[in-house]
Amino acid sequence: MDGLSRGGSMEAMELEKERLPLALEPGMTLTDAAYRALRRDIITGVRQPKERLRIERLSRLYGVGPTPLREALQRLAADGLVIATGNRGFSVAPLDMDEFVDLNLARTTVEVQMLAMAIDKGDAEWEAQLVAAAYRLEKLDARLRSEDESALSEWESANSAFHLATVSACGSKWLLHVRQLLHAQCDRYRRASVGLKRHERDLAAEHRAILEAVLARDADLAGRLVTEHFRRTTEQLLQEHAKSGD
Repeated sequence: MDGLSRGGSMEAMELEKERLPLALEPGMTLTDAAYRALRRDIITGVRQPKERLRIERLSRLYGVGPTPLREALQRLAADGLVIATGNRGFSVAPLDMDEFVDLNLARTTVEVQMLAMAIDKGDAEWEAQLVAAAYRLEKLDARLRSEDESALSEWESANSAFHLATVSACGSKWLLHVRQLLHAQCDRYRRASVGLKRHERDLAAEHRAILEAVLARDADLAGRLVTEHFRRTTEQLLQEHAKSGD
């Protein structure tokens, strides 16, 4: 799986140099802040797959004590982003293509069910929020189409916000929680894939078709479009992995 992870190492080193002490929001504990920061850095590749997560080093990097860090790492282990190895401590979970295929199957199944529920329950306010998320994403889809890779980080955020908006009216907190875990895992693979040519797909057209189907309250069509949308990303990753020879 090295072909998916090595490309971000230089950027990760630069980001690590710039790491600042955690900023606490109102009502947030040190454990919460450490969890959020580590989770973000694992998903974006700042913390590399299989990297040993030594408490002393993390304490220096994130400016937080050992106890909150251990509690945060235990939570990340429960999410499947970190491996707890008994007396050997913690490490970032590895990337494995067979697991990614399984993750995408689970993610797609949950997403399609939630989408149908949201279409059934969603009101005018939900539609307005969805349209706003789609509008922001369409502008960034166009920038990626023009091979403007500087937009990638902003696109990732807008892409996640759009897909979340489509299912946000499903009415189930547990499904939203499970979805969050699955999408975080899948995001790791997509972000680690340095050769993924997003500009070779008409993502704007794919997202627009999903939006139109959802607004038309056509759950069957929306489900098929989302399934195909996720399938194309999976195929691109598998093709890149095969080319890398890993």
